[in-house]
Amino acid sequence: MTTDFDLTGELALVTGSGSGIGLGIAHALAQAGAWVLLHGRDRGKLEVAAGQFAPDRVAGCACFDIADESSVAEGFGELADTGHMISILVNNAGSQLRQSLLDMDPADWRRIIDINLTGAFLVSRHVVPGMRQRGRGKIVNITSLTAEVARPDVGPYTAAKGGLRMLTRAMAVEWAPFGIQVNAIGPGHIVTEMTAATRAQPDFEAWARHRTPAGRWGEVRDLGGVAVFLASRASDFVTGQTLYVDGGFLAAM
Repeated sequence: MTTDFDLTGELALVTGSGSGIGLGIAHALAQAGAWVLLHGRDRGKLEVAAGQFAPDRVAGCACFDIADESSVAEGFGELADTGHMISILVNNAGSQLRQSLLDMDPADWRRIIDINLTGAFLVSRHVVPGMRQRGRGKIVNITSLTAEVARPDVGPYTAAKGGLRMLTRAMAVEWAPFGIQVNAIGPGHIVTEMTAATRAQPDFEAWARHRTPAGRWGEVRDLGGVAVFLASRASDFVTGQTLYVDGGFLAAM
């Protein structure tokens, strides 16, 4: 059974893996045997992150803007020159903007949608042809609790994550005949740089902790096991699903 979770020989691209959830998932995949390709827009930050891995676990660092079609194409053009064949893709890169819908500039709306939703579409389209050629592949999209429930002042993020949950199903249905499984992970309230501002608000920090049946905020490491499962042969008959790692948040009233 343990061999079903072995990722030895697999190459995983994790977008937005310079820190936070993406970096944590990259570590988990590497510990399971995968060769990881880190991604972000800040090469210096990526090189620091790469230094946390054993040298034989990092394939390199890819720098491009997932929300920009030409940047994505250029980035994958450079990857093609290296001969890397990606067998695992984790669409993790995301961004947040806290502002009411009535006050939001439409340009800011589009940018958040592009980063959190369109980016997964653009990146996946460059990876899937290679997976299809080999007859297998794994794609893991990182959504959020906000794919199911909403909070004030995060409208475009909520819309994008809900869209990503359904894009996961659309991808799963279209690409299952090629031997590709597409699933999503929906993190609950996790301790990361992105949540630092909300955790700094005592009332919200306490509310989130008490509202979660597990009685705590999640840690990045809590997502690793689920990511390895969805990236491995253990999930070969699992596709189109969103697994919420939320300490029971969505299960409780």
